[in-house]
Amino acid sequence: MNMPFRWDLVAPDRLGSLLDDIATPDLWYLDDLAECTGKVLARSGNGDLVFVGRSLDSMFDLLGGALEGTGRVVDRLPVSFDRGRAIAHSDLPRARELAAEIGITPASLARRDRPVTFVDVVYEGSTFTKLFTLLDDWIAEERETWPVIRQKLRFIGVTRRKKTSPNTWRWQQHAEWTRRLPASAVVNVSLDLDVWSYFGDNQTKLTWPFQLHRWREYLREAKRDERTREALAEAVHLVSAGRTREVRRQIARGVDGEPALSEPWLRTLVRQLNA
Repeated sequence: MNMPFRWDLVAPDRLGSLLDDIATPDLWYLDDLAECTGKVLARSGNGDLVFVGRSLDSMFDLLGGALEGTGRVVDRLPVSFDRGRAIAHSDLPRARELAAEIGITPASLARRDRPVTFVDVVYEGSTFTKLFTLLDDWIAEERETWPVIRQKLRFIGVTRRKKTSPNTWRWQQHAEWTRRLPASAVVNVSLDLDVWSYFGDNQTKLTWPFQLHRWREYLREAKRDERTREALAEAVHLVSAGRTREVRRQIARGVDGEPALSEPWLRTLVRQLNA
């Protein structure tokens, strides 16, 4: 199965004249994104990050630059689930193929050394609920060992920052499936509301939506209209920003105070980012 087209901005693909006459983008959210990115790394449980859908493409791009030379890679699962609509039975094989393309199958989950950590912006958690259900049914069908696999799955929800109180609504407390995983496997990182809304609702994306029922339509070449070219410039600048010493250190500062700093893997990663 082919994956949807998206330029490789780390390698990178030849962009030709696509960015000619495109103004330098204003990365007005960069400080907030860098801090949030550091916390996502710290709360990943030393897992391999997989960004679900398109909402956090900017974090994916920033990490593409920042993690060069660290031996760590990030990946994307190009799947979007319609809110309020169950995955159609006819779409299940396609969804499984997409997961298998990036090495996620019941067999590989049972045998991998590090966890896989799914990351996405979260409002009510419906995407994570559908993704967990997809994996859970697949694992049961293939009779892989759930007690082993449950230790290999993690979910990080990037949520809107708001005042906290004992009555604050937290999506994971209302999702029954989260109780089947260790308590540390489902965590949140908060992000400034304006930045969260930009990534989740308003930002122009480089690819078509990833709805499974329209998948074949989205295997065509990427969009090339003016707004997409501006979005491409934004993504290219994020990769470049991630390579800079200043931004790598901003990401490292986002880890400050995180409990996982007591673990060798995170201390090593922070040293690499600060190098």
